[in-house]
Amino acid sequence: MDIEFIMSSSYLYTLMAMALGFFVFYLYVPYFAVRKVPGPPVLPFVGNLPLLAKHGPDLFSLLASKYGPIFRFHMGRQPLVVIADPELCKEVGIKKFKCMTNRSLPSAISGSPIHQKGLFSSRDARWSAMRNAIVSLYQPSHLASLIPTMQTYIKSLASHIASNSSTEDINFSSLSLKLATDVIGQAAFGVDFGLLDKENGKQIDDQNEVTEFIKEHIYATTSLKMDLSGSFSIILGLLIPMLQAPCRRFLKMIPGTADRKIHQTNFKLNKRVDEIVVRRSKEKMRGSKDFLSAILNANDKDKASRQLFTPDYISGLTYEHLLAGSTTTSFTISSVLYLVSKHPEVEKKLIDEIDQFGPDHNTPNADDLQNKFPYLDQVIKESMRIHTTSPLIARLASQKVEIGGYILPKNTWVWMAPGVLHKDPKHFPEPDVFRPERFDPAGEEEKNRHAYAFFPFGIGPRVCIGQKFALQEIKLTIIHLYSQYIFKHSVKMESPVEFDYGIIVNFKHGVKLHAIKRTKNQ
Repeated sequence: MDIEFIMSSSYLYTLMAMALGFFVFYLYVPYFAVRKVPGPPVLPFVGNLPLLAKHGPDLFSLLASKYGPIFRFHMGRQPLVVIADPELCKEVGIKKFKCMTNRSLPSAISGSPIHQKGLFSSRDARWSAMRNAIVSLYQPSHLASLIPTMQTYIKSLASHIASNSSTEDINFSSLSLKLATDVIGQAAFGVDFGLLDKENGKQIDDQNEVTEFIKEHIYATTSLKMDLSGSFSIILGLLIPMLQAPCRRFLKMIPGTADRKIHQTNFKLNKRVDEIVVRRSKEKMRGSKDFLSAILNANDKDKASRQLFTPDYISGLTYEHLLAGSTTTSFTISSVLYLVSKHPEVEKKLIDEIDQFGPDHNTPNADDLQNKFPYLDQVIKESMRIHTTSPLIARLASQKVEIGGYILPKNTWVWMAPGVLHKDPKHFPEPDVFRPERFDPAGEEEKNRHAYAFFPFGIGPRVCIGQKFALQEIKLTIIHLYSQYIFKHSVKMESPVEFDYGIIVNFKHGVKLHAIKRTKNQ
């Protein structure tokens, strides 16, 4: 009996030791693959996430200054090789693109099926085919035809501002999100959400529903965290990735959990998108100007297109356009107004340039936007440098590759850090100073700067295909607003400003401004 007990105990201890050994092996294998790349000490399970909690996104600049332009950061179990040098970013994003075509997906996205069906997350041949099919919709001639549509919604935005007195607070972040969502709704889906004009809205009729829609929209993007402030399943995905999927399936059924709220929010927004897709699919006489119509028309005629753009991928692409196409544009417009309103000298130069174009009822065409507003270009670039919407850009090594003298094995996560480059004094002297003139093409600073020290929209073939669309909308909005108003910070505007950091950056409490109607002398 004692012998049997000893033997059974021995088997149990052996199994426990094997399980522990497997678990340790599972935790540390990723570390050993990139251990020669310099970086901070790694803690079990959490990696370097406590450092991120302590320093915030400034951590990556601190690590770059300590360890050099290529360093290691552990997001829980998963190591990232972070690139903070413009020449190395060029190597990763362009020269060796074939070795790093795909994006590595953090747990916030990898555990969410709807977020994996868009262009952002698609891989290999599917990504290439989808991009080639969509990119024609962002050609200059098509973008120029969208100016009247954009201007209509921008005028609705101005009407909202006009309804407030000069002493009333305006939550400009909320207004700009409504603007950007209305624009992307019409341009991408051929529908009018009517967020800025509920009387003319065709998709969302009740003001309470508008408010709820915007709340869902904001939550859907800000919930995509990459640190220990996310939902439990996202945190578990950082620490023990193999447990994320079953944990999320369980938690989304439990009322009150963050995972359930995220699931319900994505479900509601995705349902709205699916309703749009179904309704547009049934239309016999649909146009060809918007993104959704172009895809549906192609599916009607071409078998290859139907195989590429299956219903789940159409919904994923549409959902991606709704979130990414509006949130980043809204953030940048709000950022411009926030920064310009803090700097009267910049405001004066910007208004002078806008006034030189002509009366405020004149709408610039595409050539005007390209050639007649050079200082506005500089203001937008400097705003995107100060407040970079995507401070990290992810890639995945599809094979063994050498970067910066280090051999990186297949499946290494390689992340470029434009947020670090944009604050590097080697490329941008006095990086914390808002000085648009640093982007003056005739200035020595711009001439001497590395071409890839600034890439807010990404780099190489996977650069954001909607960047020209976004810039056109941003320029039209700034021109129209500053032709009529000047803006001042509300006393409720916190200083320093706080941000929500997820897959993209957003203002934590919004940009709160006062709009003052311009007089002839302003």
